[in-house]
Amino acid sequence: MIQGVVHQPKERANLDPAAASLPRITPMGDRNTHPTRKQKMAHRRAKQKPAQHRTGVVLDTPATAGTTAETDDWVARSLRAVWHPCTQMKHHERLPLIPIARGSGPWLYDRAGHRYLDAISSWWVNLFGHANPRINAALKDQLDTLEHAMLAGCTHEPAVELAERLAALTQHTLGHAFFASDGASAVEIALKMSFHSWRNRGYGDKQEFVCIANSYHGETIGALGVTDVALFKDAYDPLIRHAHVVASPDARRAEPGESAADVARRALDAVRALFEARSHRIAALIVEPLVQCAAGMAMHDPSYIAGLRVLCDQFGVHLIADEIAVGCGRTGTFFACEQAGIWPDFLCLSKGISGGYLPLSIVLSRDEIFAAFYDDDTTRGFLHSHSYTGNPLACRAALATLDLFASDNVLAANAQKSATLRAALAPLAGHPQVRNLRQCGTIFAFDAVIADPQQAKTFSRRFFTHALQRELLLRPISTTVYLMPPYILDDAELALLAARTHETFEATLAEAA
Repeated sequence: MIQGVVHQPKERANLDPAAASLPRITPMGDRNTHPTRKQKMAHRRAKQKPAQHRTGVVLDTPATAGTTAETDDWVARSLRAVWHPCTQMKHHERLPLIPIARGSGPWLYDRAGHRYLDAISSWWVNLFGHANPRINAALKDQLDTLEHAMLAGCTHEPAVELAERLAALTQHTLGHAFFASDGASAVEIALKMSFHSWRNRGYGDKQEFVCIANSYHGETIGALGVTDVALFKDAYDPLIRHAHVVASPDARRAEPGESAADVARRALDAVRALFEARSHRIAALIVEPLVQCAAGMAMHDPSYIAGLRVLCDQFGVHLIADEIAVGCGRTGTFFACEQAGIWPDFLCLSKGISGGYLPLSIVLSRDEIFAAFYDDDTTRGFLHSHSYTGNPLACRAALATLDLFASDNVLAANAQKSATLRAALAPLAGHPQVRNLRQCGTIFAFDAVIADPQQAKTFSRRFFTHALQRELLLRPISTTVYLMPPYILDDAELALLAARTHETFEATLAEAA
């Protein structure tokens, strides 16, 4: 049976002990602000010392035999020239780096010709496969028409059409699309809009925000303020404006005899208590509806989102729905909030909205939010931008993505594919080292039970390597294995994904034995 259950503790950041030797940052006017002669000399020596580069490892297994010298060269060049995201670069002395040459459908191919099923949609962005012919055609057409024009003082067809179509998908409850480049930017825009709209309406004291325990909303400084994952935020703690953190509705926290709805009710009680004490200072609460992805695919009952809407209305707090990962059909409906029967005040989209092609994010908001900025006074406007706001190519990719949803009855097809994958994964539920096999729409996850703390710490990297040997691209979050494949897998590919995920899990456990 696929369901939800155990709370995993947050992984703490591994802080560099060398940081203790660095001079502290002090406020302006502090007499310690200026470096000492000793510090200057240490800084000079550090600048003169050449950077140390390791070549890293190239995957060398029976499944990937025949790795070429050219492949080795691309890996070495990347490790010298590219600082890879969300990565401890030293790990690539042992962890494979895959030099991708091309993609086709759900498959990625490296420079030696080996293939990998992209079972996590390249960080949850790719919905309809790599090099999708219909999205490709739309982009090629747009390239011959308009590649970019500034959106301040100008407008263009792709941005207007995309804004209109997204508003229509919310029954025009939300609209006024504000374009950005990535998920963290969308979150920061929603936070800024919430605070500024309250100030414009005469409630300048509403400057605080609320997030959910173990939530993730991005890695920029503002977004980290509403993120509760120590691994990402501990190093930057002195720079962060902290939010209130309330209990997670994660269904794995259920006590014996409790349902996911019971956990949701307990979590809502904590929100109510906070609102009763602080709502006069709170601008907004931000939530990832239905699935807290970076928390280890922590799933909750839709009643939690419905309850948040009631509480936010009752206490005068904005509700921000971060649907960056869970929107665009991932949870079974186009917007996750639909399953709770509510609309938020702000809705953030990114990742899958462009089909995995180009950086794009969007914030939709209610009419009353927009109205709070509509004034002759420039300072009451929302003065936020970036140079590529509403890029026509990205908007055209998003329009092509929406066309695929409309023409291919994608949500119904996804329900069938998910049922097939659920049945194929079901045997894992009885595995003695598996807990909480669970599903929400096209997202599947289970938690590995690893008794040895050191083995648990390295589980994700070892699983990743074993998965590559079996033609799978999978990256567990700590000890949580998850699948979030593109929507285009056929029955044979779904069967392959399930079988090889099981094989990878067994191989990773056997290595630790």
